[in-house]
Amino acid sequence: MLAEELINSTTPVLRPYDSVGQAVDLMDEYGLRQLALVEEEEYKGLLSEDTLLSLPDDEKQLSDLNLPPNPVHATSFQHIFEVMGIANHYQLDTVPVLDEDNLYAGTILVSDMISKFANLLGVQEKGAVIVLKMANRDYSLTEISRLVESNSTKIISSFFSGAEYGALDEATLTLKLNRTEVSAVVATLERFGYTVENVFGNAPVENPDRHRLDLLLRYLET
Repeated sequence: MLAEELINSTTPVLRPYDSVGQAVDLMDEYGLRQLALVEEEEYKGLLSEDTLLSLPDDEKQLSDLNLPPNPVHATSFQHIFEVMGIANHYQLDTVPVLDEDNLYAGTILVSDMISKFANLLGVQEKGAVIVLKMANRDYSLTEISRLVESNSTKIISSFFSGAEYGALDEATLTLKLNRTEVSAVVATLERFGYTVENVFGNAPVENPDRHRLDLLLRYLET
């Protein structure tokens, strides 16, 4: 899924003639902490609510500010993985998107992107989730897939979170499977030396917990 497919057409933009107070009000109205500053079709940068609230004069126009907006953005043809990495690195809830001519194409809401990505991971599908703990060197999705499939089970999606430096055995691999009864899969994995840290699984996963999501975002950032 590409950035241009994630653009939310209802997200407003800030204009140079807007006042600081108007910009803050617009962010409050839409529940966003950042908005793109756009002059005609040219992207000028991303302004944050924190920056605007720190200014003494809320009547001042944005064009009169000497604070350069954050130039961070995504391009239309970047993959959702890359866009999520940008959002996580800069702690954003909006990501402006530029087209192939470097003109403003729209804004992605991070909340929309997480929802879309959750669908890509198959979290709405009924099936178990298995979390394996391992050393980085032991990660082989080909081998693990073979073991899972030997029990007539398929991997719907997976993500790998590598161990941090100095924590050699703390990488995790999270697997979403197409069956809820996975005791045979767990037994097979353990028999071949894999450590099964957690098994979730007798119902669809409606909302991945924040810790798992944070692990995913840190992985995408690397």
